[in-house]
Amino acid sequence: MARLPCGIYFETYDKERAYIRTKPQALFLALFFIGLLFAPFLLSVRFVSMINITMITIICIVGLQITTGYAGLLNLGQSAFMGMGAFVASSLTVNFHLPFYLAIPAGGLGGGLMGIIFGLPAYRVKGFYLALTTIAAQIIFPILIMRMPAGILGGSMGFHLDPATFLGISLDNEFKLYYLVMPCTVLFVGFAFNLVRTRTGRAFVAIRDNDIVAEMMGISPLSCKTAAFFIGGSFAGVAGSLWAFYIRYVAVDQFTLWYSVWFIGMIIVGGMGNILGAILGTVFIRSLEEMITTLGPYLSQHYPQIGGGALWLAGMNIILGGTIVLFLIFEPKGLVHRWKILKASYRIWPFPYS
Repeated sequence: MARLPCGIYFETYDKERAYIRTKPQALFLALFFIGLLFAPFLLSVRFVSMINITMITIICIVGLQITTGYAGLLNLGQSAFMGMGAFVASSLTVNFHLPFYLAIPAGGLGGGLMGIIFGLPAYRVKGFYLALTTIAAQIIFPILIMRMPAGILGGSMGFHLDPATFLGISLDNEFKLYYLVMPCTVLFVGFAFNLVRTRTGRAFVAIRDNDIVAEMMGISPLSCKTAAFFIGGSFAGVAGSLWAFYIRYVAVDQFTLWYSVWFIGMIIVGGMGNILGAILGTVFIRSLEEMITTLGPYLSQHYPQIGGGALWLAGMNIILGGTIVLFLIFEPKGLVHRWKILKASYRIWPFPYS
């Protein structure tokens, strides 16, 4: 049970289970949303760009957290689901001139349907064998895109998109795109926080802990596992659609197995089985990537004897991989566990935390 400040108690179960349980929490959340609303006016273009990319990634990682962290289904094809959403949204926009507010949900549906196709084997296989099945999605995805007629899914040349427009306003810069990406992120993260508290979310956890016992309790493993892959794929599809409108160009080499592995790494760093953990892991890894990307050219310029850009790129992968290994060894519960300890320590201060 979570520790609470002295004098805080609940008279009903609903109040105890609420996310916002005290007035300071409500005030902090209100200030946080106000900060989100006015952030582009206070930050440089580079920081706004970093936030946009991070928020798009958060949508994808939260979907992966639902599939892997809550339902316990190891998914190494999240990047392919993201790519499918990007290509579906791009095709509808380029070929049928569909507005972005219709193309983005369609991209989410495309990613979700692909998730169902490659998630159906989860009913029969699990663990390592399920990972191999989802890797197949990552292998088949580029073949599918390349073999389909170029007019349908872009082929090897991909798609070039015009800027999205809304009420005559062209979303053609970082600040305008922020107000497209930010509401979508808030909406999907809020949906995920509430989903895991519903009957469906509890069924996912039951399937993860012991699918045989869950089935004996009346939970359908096939329905739950299929729903988990559909929801996770839909989140990835929406993220891919936003990515397409953000960079206005999509190609198959943007959605590789390498990114699917890093996506798994993000939920490991943040903490498995927790939506906040997915957010913290994404922010941490993205911030670390940006720091290395910034320091690499500087160090290459001032210390050329160490090596060129290729060495620093390899160094980034080594550092990121080493970070994930260190978390697995020293903090397997992720950053969200440290956050819970910090909150508990603050609430019972000045008494020691045990």
